[in-house]
Amino acid sequence: MDDLPPNSDEMTEAYLRLLTQHDRWLATYVYSLVPRAADADDILQEVKVTMWKQFAKFELGSNFRAWARKIATNQILNYRRAVQRHPSAQLEESFIEAVAAEIDRRADGLDHRAEALRHCLHKLPEAHRKIIVWRYYEDCGIEEIAAKSQRSAEAVYQLLSRIRGMLNDCVSRELAAQP
Repeated sequence: MDDLPPNSDEMTEAYLRLLTQHDRWLATYVYSLVPRAADADDILQEVKVTMWKQFAKFELGSNFRAWARKIATNQILNYRRAVQRHPSAQLEESFIEAVAAEIDRRADGLDHRAEALRHCLHKLPEAHRKIIVWRYYEDCGIEEIAAKSQRSAEAVYQLLSRIRGMLNDCVSRELAAQP
């Protein structure tokens, strides 16, 4: 594999970065398809171990989420086959695959929306971007933002409403312009 980092430390770092970036999505995916949380925990652990073992086969720059989904789906199906011997087996293989495909479809749409939002955030004036960062990334309350920006709480509410409207319009335009 020419694309893999040359040494084990760099390979480990690449894997950990990608896993960290997609960890929440991966957990949500597994937990949505496995009825018992304890089983989902075990499956998720197996998925991550399998991903690490197979990481040398992964092409950097390709779709990590799709690769991880395939491994997770296989682990879930293995789980399904194991519990199928019990009368309480709940999920059919075709159902799991259909749900997996729908999750992927929606995730791609969310990825496009997130990218459009990032692009639109960069278009905002610096002062407006600060307000958004304080509110949504630093979880500041309205009163705290009002104090930081030397505005009244009412003015902050109004400004946030206008900024959200501008971002919503911008994201809609960005998504409409995508092929």
